[in-house]
Amino acid sequence: MLASGNSSSHPVSFILLGIPGLKESQFWIAFPFCVMYVVATVGNITVLHIIRTDHTLHEPMYFFLAMLAITDLVLSTSTQPKMLAILWFHTHEIEYHACLIQVFFIHAFSSVESGVLMAMALDRYVAICLPLRHSSILTPSVVGKLGAVVMIRGLLWVSPFCFMVSRMPFCSNQIIPQSYCEHMAVLKLVCADTRVNHAYGLFVAFSVVGSDMIVISVSYVMILRTVLWLPSGEARLKAFGTCASHICVILAFYIPALFTFLTHRFGHHVPRVVQVLLANFYVLVPPMLNPIIYGVRTKQIRDRVIQGCCKKDP
Repeated sequence: MLASGNSSSHPVSFILLGIPGLKESQFWIAFPFCVMYVVATVGNITVLHIIRTDHTLHEPMYFFLAMLAITDLVLSTSTQPKMLAILWFHTHEIEYHACLIQVFFIHAFSSVESGVLMAMALDRYVAICLPLRHSSILTPSVVGKLGAVVMIRGLLWVSPFCFMVSRMPFCSNQIIPQSYCEHMAVLKLVCADTRVNHAYGLFVAFSVVGSDMIVISVSYVMILRTVLWLPSGEARLKAFGTCASHICVILAFYIPALFTFLTHRFGHHVPRVVQVLLANFYVLVPPMLNPIIYGVRTKQIRDRVIQGCCKKDP
C-alpha cells in the first residue's frame, strides 16, 4: 500500500527480512547479538560515568572518548532493539518514517564516530609530538569547537540522504533484505533515477571518511617518526602503548565499515547472508569493543572499574 503526497508516493511501511538464508537459525543468532548489545550498552555507560565523575579525566582524550561512547550508544540503540524484535518475535514491519529516521541515525552517527576517531588521532599526535604545547594547543575551547564541528558535520552531511529519498516514488516492492534500514538498501526500492543519490553517497563517503582516514594516517606516521627517535626503549614502549588502544578502535570501526561499503556497491557476487552479517557487525562490534579496549588499555579507567568492583565486595 502506497501513501501519496504532492511530489512522491511511498509505502506506509517496509518489511525487514532479518537475516535471509538463516531463517531457521535467526532465533538462536539473536542471543549473541543481545549479549553484544548488552555489553556495548553497559560498557559505554560505565565509561561515561567514570569520565563524568572523575575530575582527573577531564582532559581532551577523555572528552573525545566520552563522545565516542555516546555515539556508540546511539548507533547500537538505533538498530539493535528492532533487530532483536525481528529475530525473536518476527515483527518484520517498520513504518516508513521510522525507517528514514533509522537511516539518518545510522549514517549520521557513523560519520560522527569517524570524526571522533580523527580528533582522537590529532590529540595523540599533539600529546606525543608536541607534549610541551599540548595544553596550550588543545584548550577546552578548541576541544569543544572540534567536537561541535564533528557533530554538526555528521548531521548536516547525512540529512540530504533522507530528504532526497523522501521526495522520490517507490516501487511496489516493500521488502528490505536486511535487519535494519540502510541508505543503499532503501534506495534499491525507488522507482526513479537514483544516480544523484548514488553520487552524493560516494561524495559523503570520500569527503568524510576519506578525509578522516587521511588525517589519521598522517597523524600516526608523524607519531611513528617521533617515537622511533626517542632515545629510551622504555619511552618508546610507553608511547606505543598509549596509541595501541586507539589503533585497535580505529581498526574495529573502519574494517567492518569498509567491507559493508564495498559489498553494497560492488559485491554483487557476495552471498546475501554474508552482506547482512557484515552490516550487522558494522553497527554492533565497534560499540561493543570500544569500551572493552579502553577499559583494558587505559590505566585510569581500568583502575576505576576495579575500585568500583572492590567496593561492592562484602
